[in-house]
Amino acid sequence: MSGDSGHEWAPPGVDPEQPSVARLHDALLGGMENFASDRSVARRLKDTVPEVVDLVWCNRAFVGRVADFLVREAGIRQIIDLGSGLPTVENTHEVAQFADPRCKVLYVDIDPMVEPHARAILNGNAYADAITADARDVDAVLGHPSLTRLIDLSQPTAILAIGLLHLLSDQDDPHGLIRRYLAAVPPGSYLAASNFLSSASPKAKALEVLLQATMGTGYFRERAAITAYFDGMKLVEPGVVHFPEWRPDDRIPGPLAPWEELLLGGVARKP
Repeated sequence: MSGDSGHEWAPPGVDPEQPSVARLHDALLGGMENFASDRSVARRLKDTVPEVVDLVWCNRAFVGRVADFLVREAGIRQIIDLGSGLPTVENTHEVAQFADPRCKVLYVDIDPMVEPHARAILNGNAYADAITADARDVDAVLGHPSLTRLIDLSQPTAILAIGLLHLLSDQDDPHGLIRRYLAAVPPGSYLAASNFLSSASPKAKALEVLLQATMGTGYFRERAAITAYFDGMKLVEPGVVHFPEWRPDDRIPGPLAPWEELLLGGVARKP
């Protein structure tokens, strides 16, 4: 699959000429499940924002800390990971099941390459599965046979929307989307969400322009709009913050770097 040949093999339903967010992340992380189109965008991103690889790893670390908190401290035993991307190191199910081997994790991604690769990694894991679905189609996701088999929506469930919402335009109504998912889970459930932060930072402006030019997506939002994802919920300390500030494993060594200020995220409990 890798190699910049014009004859790259692609599974059915995948257009290798059209870059995808999941494969772009894989390319930035040095993975093999990507095409020349994805690597071309990755090179342009690295030229524009050299720290973009650090940003992607920072995102992965945030997901890991969130999953660990949800299982160890919040007592969650069911996680729906929306827009999960291609499997890489420290996957959500690995972190969650290290804390509790019976924790259930359902991966959801629109890219048809994600499901088979996730299942290959899961390798018969009875407490984790992956589906190909558009997270914007809430009924299709929540009614999918793999989800209904694995996840009991009458029990507290964590909805992860980390790295997803900035892919959705205002016309997609990301706030309404979150409300619909939360309406389907009971009190005691959790939401973990994030978004690129709109700012005057040259790196933020350059990244937003390039993402929209190359991927047709990438919507940076004001802090108030990001915080609004958690309306009506009880935020977990320290609230909606930059990723390195959310329950860091180590003390933050001084001011954040400009690239570390590009993303905001948080976790909240449904009362």
